[in-house]
Amino acid sequence: MQKSPEETCESCSICSFDVPEEREPFWKRRNLIIILASSGILTVGLIFEFVLNFHLLAQILFLAVVIISGYDIAKNGLHSLLKKRLDMNILMITAAIGAFLIGHGEEGAAVIFLFFIAEFLEESAIERTRRSVGALMRLAPDVAVVRRDGKEVEVHTHDIEVNEIILVKPGDKVPLDGIVVKGVSSINQAPITGESIPVTKQLEDEVYAGTINCEGFLEVKVMKKVDQTMLSKIVELVEDAQKRKSPTEKFVDRFAKYYTPSVLFLALLVATMPTLVFNLPFDEWFYKALVLLVVSCPCALAISTPVSIISGITSGARNGVLIKGGRYVEEINQTDVFAFDKTGTLTEGEPEVTDVISLGNSDREVLSIAASLEAMSEHPIARAILNRANAEGVRTENVTDFKSIAGKGVCGKIRCQTYYLGSVKIFNGMSLPIPKEVDKFEEEGRTVVLVGDGKAIIGIIAVMDKIRDVAVRAMPRIRKSGIRTVMITGDNRRTAKAIAEKIGIDEFYAELLPEEKVNMIEEIKRKNHVKVAMVGDGVNDAPALARADVGIAMGTIGSDVALETADIALMQDDLSKLPYLIDLSRTTVRVMKANIIVSILVKGTFAVLAFPGIITLWLAVAVGDMGLSLAVILNAMRLSLIKS
Repeated sequence: MQKSPEETCESCSICSFDVPEEREPFWKRRNLIIILASSGILTVGLIFEFVLNFHLLAQILFLAVVIISGYDIAKNGLHSLLKKRLDMNILMITAAIGAFLIGHGEEGAAVIFLFFIAEFLEESAIERTRRSVGALMRLAPDVAVVRRDGKEVEVHTHDIEVNEIILVKPGDKVPLDGIVVKGVSSINQAPITGESIPVTKQLEDEVYAGTINCEGFLEVKVMKKVDQTMLSKIVELVEDAQKRKSPTEKFVDRFAKYYTPSVLFLALLVATMPTLVFNLPFDEWFYKALVLLVVSCPCALAISTPVSIISGITSGARNGVLIKGGRYVEEINQTDVFAFDKTGTLTEGEPEVTDVISLGNSDREVLSIAASLEAMSEHPIARAILNRANAEGVRTENVTDFKSIAGKGVCGKIRCQTYYLGSVKIFNGMSLPIPKEVDKFEEEGRTVVLVGDGKAIIGIIAVMDKIRDVAVRAMPRIRKSGIRTVMITGDNRRTAKAIAEKIGIDEFYAELLPEEKVNMIEEIKRKNHVKVAMVGDGVNDAPALARADVGIAMGTIGSDVALETADIALMQDDLSKLPYLIDLSRTTVRVMKANIIVSILVKGTFAVLAFPGIITLWLAVAVGDMGLSLAVILNAMRLSLIKS
């Protein structure tokens, strides 16, 4: 029995988005070997020092730990010094040397060892978020089966040219972007669009590299080479986004630049002033100065923002929302107004006939006359009328003496009778009474097309751009977030009002030209002193998207232009991603702020406790540095759990 796409998705493991990560063998993972070796040597050293009383041998082992774990730390610190910059590596090396000088080699070794672990955890956290994007690339296979000279051959994807035919069997991953030329199947597009239900693909439909063929056998004509696929563009954009720092990240970077020299200067004062001024024991205060150095290391503070931002961006990418940088994660959190284009955003962009009313003849005859006249036109309303006629099996007839009446409609002869089709304007010129139904339809936001024979109006056809169901569902959730919604359209005021009321838009601006839409965005920002995000199709709305604080393009799968122009891109025509985006942005900013506040509070508390001698060197690193860094990382990583 043939399964539905939903059943296939639930029961078939090949549709799973998560891909096992390829890990290096243990013996090739240098940092883990360093951690294990250092922990073993440090343990033996502690036994020699405090159990067996072999002080000299213990100090040698502690020094070995510093050399093994501290090689990279010292190298990075020296590199910073050569650039005339002080960083946290300098703080740690200084603390370790000082500990050895006052006879606390075990604490010096612990400082370096625990700091190495903290750095390892930070690098692992960032690498993990990057691997989550890299997992997308692994979904696209390296080889594909290509039909060449009547034979099926396996070829590396880099060697496949545009217009070649590739074969995609059930369970296979689509290797390259292309168009289906034979076969029907359901395709899991989750890696690119984030949608959970497979999409049916048939003749002339586009398929994308990295998506998964769930059912049937497909022959696909390659349209893009391996480095031009939608998948490769997504990965490139996300990697680029990770490099673009948010305002908070930039502030933390500037803060750290002045923070480290200040800490070194303060530690110098703590080490010397009590002895010089109050004649207190130098060893005691020198040790406290070392603790202050370690406690003040800004590791957790430095990592708190970037790991949160990267987690947020990669979480969005996995759910079909591409965010071009950390700046826009923060901007959405501060956004007060969401402005929407109407056509193609809140509506389908394709008009459909909603009503056919006969005023004498039968409904089918009215539709037949209208379809016959519109068969000569390429206008969207003409397509809507023809689609309705085809759906109802209504035949069109030959038209002679066809004429287009600019701005009003068309006319032509059918069976020697002249018929007119168009707006109210064409019939006002004939002094014919306009049916009362016209006002009713226009109040509801429908476009009215009248059919007449020159003596009377014989029929009414109402056409309306179909409202997206998802727009009706998403708007209350957006408004519940405290964000005001605005619709900006070039359509007439009646239609705009009707659609705004049906969807639940707070306010609307109608009959606007493209340049007037841009001015309206500026006016909303200036008049209300708010930040505005503009949601559109990414191509026609490019000027307005650019003028808004954040430009959000929707339905960008397959659209290179939209991917490039938008600050944020929704891969589907799915406005339900907007509440997810708002939630993701707000949660990311909350996590980021929480990480910063906790880092400062813990560091500050430990610094104060260092003066009465409550905090030791190893405790400062284990809890105040490594433990805090781990807490910050784990808090940030939970952003990946947010689902659309």
